Amino acid sequence: MTADSGAAEAAPSSYRTLSARRVTSLIGAGVLLVFCTLVDILTGPAMLGMGDVVQSLLGSQSASAMTNVIVWDIRLPMSLMAITVGAALAISGVIMQTILGNPLASPYTLGFSAAAGFGAAVVILTGFTLPILAWLTVPVSAFGATLVSAALVYGLSRARGMTPEVMILAGIATLFLFQSLQSMVQYMASPEVLQAIVFWLFGSLLKASWDNLPVTFAILVFCVAAILPDLWRLTALRMGDERAAAVGVNVTRLRVRMFVIVALLTAGAVAFVGTIGFVGLVAPHIARGFVGEDQRALLPMAALTGAIVMTGASILSKLISPGSVIPIGIVTAVLGVPFLFGLIVMGKRRYW
Repeated sequence: MTADSGAAEAAPSSYRTLSARRVTSLIGAGVLLVFCTLVDILTGPAMLGMGDVVQSLLGSQSASAMTNVIVWDIRLPMSLMAITVGAALAISGVIMQTILGNPLASPYTLGFSAAAGFGAAVVILTGFTLPILAWLTVPVSAFGATLVSAALVYGLSRARGMTPEVMILAGIATLFLFQSLQSMVQYMASPEVLQAIVFWLFGSLLKASWDNLPVTFAILVFCVAAILPDLWRLTALRMGDERAAAVGVNVTRLRVRMFVIVALLTAGAVAFVGTIGFVGLVAPHIARGFVGEDQRALLPMAALTGAIVMTGASILSKLISPGSVIPIGIVTAVLGVPFLFGLIVMGKRRYW
């Protein structure tokens, strides 16, 4: 047997091993997510037993009315919103890091979250409400401001060729712009209004309900469906613009299309729950460490990882201060910073 034939036989075996590891990682992440979701539903100021929660989730007649209200009207929407928002932000982070070739790229660092905060702060300050469905006023304003920031970044980037460097600089400029406008609105607000603005900016799952959950979930499903046909192109782009173009990828068109999808994903994720930082930055790196760069495995793994991070943060937000719920945006930030320190200490090769 020659060396070349031995290498040829080893290659399929290595690929099967890699594929098996990816499948195992995805299954393990799915099981962990189910466990975290159940723990999240169990945890809260009103301590419920495992049996009571399971009976309520299964629709058992023996579950008390109070337990059903707590589980179905309060905790289950919050848990499902944590999963949806975590998955959306993680997918957004994967896409941004891929099209920009930058490990620090995320919806937060490109100014989308800051724009959402500004949009929400403006309507809270002015007291404006929509004539129909007034409860949608703040989310619609946050959603619209996020799209405006995306259009601004796109316009500045298109003027200079849509290169990754220009897009990152445009995003940073947009971030500082909307943070400044956000600070100005807070300065103009009365103490009562300022408190409401700050609470929204912290990010909280307490806003989750059966009314707004389907909206966020529908945006997530639509955007994922739009991404799926381009998975191989995104994988090719990780090898560099020149190599991607050599295999037939229109790099500029791909960046523009993915940028629009990320804007929609981010807007839908933060519109109802407020600013959530670090999930879109941290989750893709964790997922990449398990399954590598192949987008066919990285995208679902990142979605599961983001959902696990958000669900875990939701659990911690209810355990840190018994009897109350700390805004989840604070918890994700506290968890995200040590992870970034870990990336620096362990080196970038393992994750990027």
